[in-house]
Amino acid sequence: MRRVFPAHAYGEGPRARCFWPTTAAPPDYPRAEGPIACDVAVIGAGFTGLSAALHLAEAGQDVRVFEAETPGWGASGRNGGFCCLGGSAAADAVLRRMHGEEARRAWRRTEAEAVQVAKDLIARHNISADTHSTGETLLAHTPQAAASFPERAARIAANYGVTPQLLPGEALAQAGMRGPFFAALTTPIGFALNPLKYTLGLAGAATRAGARIHARSPVTAIRHNGAFHLTTAQARITARRLIVATNGYSSDDLPGWMRARYLPTQSNVIVTRPLSEAELDAQGWTSRQMSYDDRFFLHYFRLMPDNRMLFGMRGGLFSSARFDERMNRVTRAHFDAMFPAWRDVETPHGWNGLLSLAPDLTPYVGPIPDMPGAFTGLSYHGNGVAMASHAGVLLADLAMDRPPRHLYPEIMRKPPRRWPLGRFRRAMMWPPYALAVMRGG
Repeated sequence: MRRVFPAHAYGEGPRARCFWPTTAAPPDYPRAEGPIACDVAVIGAGFTGLSAALHLAEAGQDVRVFEAETPGWGASGRNGGFCCLGGSAAADAVLRRMHGEEARRAWRRTEAEAVQVAKDLIARHNISADTHSTGETLLAHTPQAAASFPERAARIAANYGVTPQLLPGEALAQAGMRGPFFAALTTPIGFALNPLKYTLGLAGAATRAGARIHARSPVTAIRHNGAFHLTTAQARITARRLIVATNGYSSDDLPGWMRARYLPTQSNVIVTRPLSEAELDAQGWTSRQMSYDDRFFLHYFRLMPDNRMLFGMRGGLFSSARFDERMNRVTRAHFDAMFPAWRDVETPHGWNGLLSLAPDLTPYVGPIPDMPGAFTGLSYHGNGVAMASHAGVLLADLAMDRPPRHLYPEIMRKPPRRWPLGRFRRAMMWPPYALAVMRGG
């Protein structure tokens, strides 16, 4: 495999202290063995691949999912659990300039529909995912950011047809959001969840519909000669159609078209022990809204149903046991600065995972151009719970030559360009990260 990060990033180390596996465990899915033939082969058992497999199986397709580890082992089972608007990191002005106003509007409608897709999947398949939060709250970390919130609120109303709630700084303590913030803006779209329970719920639903999932079966080679021929350590697979759903854990040679069209980058999360009511009152944070601030490094946090506080931040350009521990300390320091009353509260859980960025900062869902019958969905820019679920439905329809049943905007149809520097493209992130550090995040 030709991957961007060192081997450590793709091993057990970054996940070893993840909280979510303490709440749920996957069934013992079998390895792929012997000759296998199917209609559609799906590589990757995360949100994208499992959503695709579920919808393919429900349509009567013989579908197999091949996962290098276990379902939800990658980013789908180790993120912050924000099912919210997003998927692109491009601002309205950039989207308008690159794609036009009509395409920009269609993309914004798709963001909202993606949240509804995930919500409907949870309801339809009775997935117990510990959901909470009414929409998502953005917090201003400077007075200048707070001053921009009325304009942001107007854009949200125009883009999504909802009425956001704007709270000034003096009202935050009463709302249970006491901290170093100057205003809050809540968009009433989205909810928080346990991402691993959601992933395993999708896997169970796909299995009940007839899909077969193979764990610990990494695909090491793909050959195409009219049909697709996949190789794992113990199996030889032949499929009529192929879906590659590996996102930040992709390899540049599986297939070769993927080379440099995605940029993996790390996100880091810590989780406290359960907080007492006295500790919650001492800090003055009792809101269960999923929240984030407007910094470059993007702190995201939420008080979960069991009174544990989850806190995450982007960042981390290296991968080793030493750098994992360093980023855990950095994340904890940011947590302590934001919630000083909890400086002595233990955070027994800390981990990181890989998300994916595209050069034009928008996701891609569609055909792999030089492999007729192959499709991929990738680069959700750290907001994949909803958008990857949506992408899986689109990929299922594309693999069956059906008109997409959900919104499939032009912005998602444009194949990503290649990042400069090839396998060394991680260096593209060093200048903006260094600048953000100098500016205090």
